[in-house]
Amino acid sequence: MVTLDAADPLSDPLRAAVGDELAAFLDSRGRALGTLGPEVDDLVRLATVFTDGGKRLRPAFCCWGYLAATGDSRVPDWVVRAAASLDLLHVSALVHDDVMDGSRTRRGLPAAHVQLAARHAAAGGRGGSEEFGRAGAILLGDLLLMWSVELFNQCGAPSGALAAAQPLLASMRAEVTGGQYLDITAQTRSPLDARTDPASVVAQVRRVVEYKTARYTVIRPLQIGAALGGADAVLLDRLERYGSPLGRAFQYRDDVLGVFGDEAVTGKPAGDDLREGKLTVLIANAMAGSGKEAATRLDTLLGRELSDAEVAEARALIIASGAREAAEAEIESASEEARAALVGLGDLASRGLDALVDLATRRDA
Repeated sequence: MVTLDAADPLSDPLRAAVGDELAAFLDSRGRALGTLGPEVDDLVRLATVFTDGGKRLRPAFCCWGYLAATGDSRVPDWVVRAAASLDLLHVSALVHDDVMDGSRTRRGLPAAHVQLAARHAAAGGRGGSEEFGRAGAILLGDLLLMWSVELFNQCGAPSGALAAAQPLLASMRAEVTGGQYLDITAQTRSPLDARTDPASVVAQVRRVVEYKTARYTVIRPLQIGAALGGADAVLLDRLERYGSPLGRAFQYRDDVLGVFGDEAVTGKPAGDDLREGKLTVLIANAMAGSGKEAATRLDTLLGRELSDAEVAEARALIIASGAREAAEAEIESASEEARAALVGLGDLASRGLDALVDLATRRDA
């Protein structure tokens, strides 16, 4: 059992409790999988490495959703286990994201597909190392997804609570997958479209944000925890009204960090989103706010390897367009919208969820 603290809603004891549940589960599942042979040790090792740490935001929102429903700051172990399963789902998505985006790093380490490719190359294996790395990472992501289902279903929750939460978790899995497809579809548009049709581009990218981030990161984890605590439809709706704007603000902070973040803090190369050519709200607004020459130049800097000087140039163009300032204003506005939804919620839940607004949006990683 862990006790939640409204003054520190992502406390070390909460994070440690989630980490302990994940470590115990992965140790058990890893030993069982190991009976297949030593080859699968790589998958178990990578699963352990990439679930060791992270923000633990989704498990935290799940636990605070439970508190919002029960009013009790003491969170039973079975709720912590259910919450921990959301981080297995999250790492599954990260592994797959890195394959799709061609990302080279994750949490300050080589991405899973990069590590597997390097291992294949070092062993002098037959076939292409990069192909092996991608295939292995896809299978790792699939394995983590299946393990997340297993951990949730075996968390020890009362049958009624489990039945109430499972449809919400099913929605979470489907929404993040569909949201990811919305994202790769949005990435087929030219960023320069935002100069001629900014409303359409921004609306499309905002839809990605709602389903890939807001529902997945905030709304569904909160609602799952609340359902485990016996929440009614009114509370579930209130949590959605809090989670949707907060999820947007969370993603917009990620977008800013993806361009302006310090790689020593974020664990990703400086300007990584620029190299990946991501069409985000930040980039769409930069295109819309730039003249033709500046927008065209920014477009040439997207989606390729960049020198430090080119990263600095792209950043300057985005700042000059007013897009960074607009992003900060949207983060602040959405944060206040989320806080407004807390009015009338229990005191402890309100204070904890209010503090989570700052932790989700005022961060440097």
